[in-house]
Amino acid sequence: MKKVSYSEFGGPDVLHLIDAEKPQPGPGQIRIAVRAAGVNPADWRVREGQVLKAHPLQLPAGVGQDAAGVVDEIGEGVEDVRIGDHVFGRGSSTYAEFAVLRAWARMPEGLTFEEAAGYPSVVETALRVIRMVGVRPGQTLLVSGASGGVGSAVLQIARDRGITVIGTAGAANQDYLRHLGALPTTYDDGWADRVRQLGPIDAALDLAGAGVIPELVELTGDPRKVVTIADLGAPTLGVRFADTTGDVPAALAEAVDLITRGKLHIPIEKTYTLAEAASAHIDSQAGHTRGRRVIVV
Repeated sequence: MKKVSYSEFGGPDVLHLIDAEKPQPGPGQIRIAVRAAGVNPADWRVREGQVLKAHPLQLPAGVGQDAAGVVDEIGEGVEDVRIGDHVFGRGSSTYAEFAVLRAWARMPEGLTFEEAAGYPSVVETALRVIRMVGVRPGQTLLVSGASGGVGSAVLQIARDRGITVIGTAGAANQDYLRHLGALPTTYDDGWADRVRQLGPIDAALDLAGAGVIPELVELTGDPRKVVTIADLGAPTLGVRFADTTGDVPAALAEAVDLITRGKLHIPIEKTYTLAEAASAHIDSQAGHTRGRRVIVV
């Protein structure tokens, strides 16, 4: 099969499309013929060697953790799927023609493989950071970097729970945030003052790592009310960095429920081939994403 791999940490140029043996599912795992793989910031952060504590690995290594596809082989002890089922979930080395998943769910009716591949990590992360920051129904959550995949999920999940959301994003994404139920504002000069005019903030999330942690702490009045997934220096200011994966099967089940109820939709901004994995990482790292980037196999 073909897969994307790298043998040294570094920039996008270390990624290569290689021939490899198909992976074999272990007990409690399944193998899928990958139809699409989600592109996440964690993919290029691991490739650069940034977050090895949270994502230990040995080189050479594959890339990717989210995928959607067709069940091709079933490991020992797995009883909830059959060969040929369409599933999406979380595994390893998913930028490939075949990949092993550790957690999965059947794809909801009407969802394409491309769309499904964009959900696993972003929904798990969104649910985890909402829980970590402790925001409750009736309160107001500020989301910095709200138009990307995780932000899109956070906004919709929070609104479904009765939480008011204020989102910051570029000027081109203001209508997008409004469509997702958020009160939008841009992140250029004076953004913190504009947020204050929208109302008091009970909790805040930093999803972009744009150096806004001091302002988020000031707006909430307490570093314990701020969580980041992108600023590695935030703990020096007393802000928690969300670097531990939560309950992926539960997150997938909630994603299915939200999608089925019409409460969650994350658009695909751009698709890439396996051979274009480096370009996908360059675009992901540049930011300004609306929704998700996906590799189509």
